[in-house]
Amino acid sequence: MESLTLFRNNKERSYFLFIVLIIFSFNLNLQYNNYTNFKNEEVFQTDATIINIYQKQKYQVLKLQTNEFVCFTSTTEQITYKKMQDISLYLLTNNIDFIDYLKGFYTKNFNLQIQNKTMLSTKEKIMTYIDLQHKNTQISSLYKALFLAIPVESSLRDIFASYGISHLIAISGFHLGVISFILYFLFHMIYKPIHQRYLPFRNKRFDLMIFISIILLIYLIFVNLAPSLLRSFTMFIFGLFLLRNNIKIFSFETLLIIILIIIALFPKLIFSLSLWFSIAGVFYIYLFIQYFKKMNKYIAFLLFNFWIYFSLNPITHYFFETTALEQLYSPIITIGFTIFYPFSAFLHIINLGEILDSGLNSILNYDIITYKKLTPLWFFILYLMFSFLSIFSKKSFIVLNILFLLFNFWLFLI
Repeated sequence: MESLTLFRNNKERSYFLFIVLIIFSFNLNLQYNNYTNFKNEEVFQTDATIINIYQKQKYQVLKLQTNEFVCFTSTTEQITYKKMQDISLYLLTNNIDFIDYLKGFYTKNFNLQIQNKTMLSTKEKIMTYIDLQHKNTQISSLYKALFLAIPVESSLRDIFASYGISHLIAISGFHLGVISFILYFLFHMIYKPIHQRYLPFRNKRFDLMIFISIILLIYLIFVNLAPSLLRSFTMFIFGLFLLRNNIKIFSFETLLIIILIIIALFPKLIFSLSLWFSIAGVFYIYLFIQYFKKMNKYIAFLLFNFWIYFSLNPITHYFFETTALEQLYSPIITIGFTIFYPFSAFLHIINLGEILDSGLNSILNYDIITYKKLTPLWFFILYLMFSFLSIFSKKSFIVLNILFLLFNFWLFLI
């Protein structure tokens, strides 16, 4: 049966855009009301959770998450703060406009107090459980990022940027795909005999995907709606809806619909770079599927990670200048990560997380020679233009491939 399209005509598309605009306006208005409440006080008292710490020479910068916003503040106090620690403080609200409020602003504070808790949260218990399995704090920080979406410190972030594998550290669609596959395998073993005996009239695959969706939703909430994972989960749920109704999934219109839905529901994510990188990754995956779908599946599997990596380089290097020859290993490491990620999770569950530490130590301590290169603005614009034109034109796709090959040659060899 041939797949259907989500919208039959432009009239239905117009209705959808109108509904999305209403939802976006409503949520943006909620954010603005929160902002006005914040600005009504010259000094705003709030409770917050420390989600990251940036150690400077004479002070610390704290990234804070409150119920309404994310902000940054600094402290010179000689106190050892920890990630996921709850605090109370007063924030100065002057010179903060609405855009800054949405993006995440920096402001001064006073009377910062650590809140004493009688019980640890579930996330803190898991963090402690991971810490106890490792002597190296960088390695435990890595695993907390992989499993709990806890941001890593800047030194560790720089190491992974040097290897070109920052995308593996931020939980995203790649991780969601691995998690979904494992959950499907486990649930299938449990549900198959139940289905055969009691529920043979049910669609077994659809039931399993519903179970998986519930688990993934709980996980998404648990990691505080990490933007890249939120995008992936939204696509996952939307994909189930499309499959159930025999509607074409792998289309650029579908991707655009997902983007509009996410922005309408969460206006702040317009300013989330991780979300846009995640969307860019999906965009080039769709391009790959569009033009290489008839290729031998084994050759396509080997080519896939390399093509996606090289095609994204002109975009990532517009924002991040760190470059190293070791980044050429990124596609291979990405393939290996498919095995490492679930295996390391299993080792931590059975309290044997330290088994892989010696290998990780070698990777983290390897001396990488880095240099700085940024994508020129003119090339960035040209590349984006041919990327979008490639949706409709094979000639533009050929030009796109030439552009990113030339760019990567300049990036690594010149």
